[in-house]
Amino acid sequence: QVQLAESGGGLVQAGDSLRLACAASGPSVSRSVMGWFRRAPGKERELVATIRWSGGVTYYVDSVKGRFTVSRDSAANTVYLQMNNLKLEDTAVYYCAARRLTYGPFDYWGQGTQVTVSS
Repeated sequence: QVQLAESGGGLVQAGDSLRLACAASGPSVSRSVMGWFRRAPGKERELVATIRWSGGVTYYVDSVKGRFTVSRDSAANTVYLQMNNLKLEDTAVYYCAARRLTYGPFDYWGQGTQVTVSS
């Protein structure tokens, strides 16, 4: 069973940076792709970024390109989301997720961590 634990959320000002971490455990074959999602108040959950453990191929939603960077530390079984130049609209609960297959729905989810950006 895959378990995911996010950390690193908090309250920051617009323009600041924050780094989220997702510690993963469980069979690596079940978490070949890791993703970061977010849910802002009153909005639907949104995919922010993904990364493959093998090869490190990444994907970003347009709204965060150039500001967010997803990376992984295989030795630590941890995925990171470096968020720079944060904007008010980045305020959301951020979730880490994992899936076994290269494509398709995510199978495992973390509890989420709150990121609040103030002006």
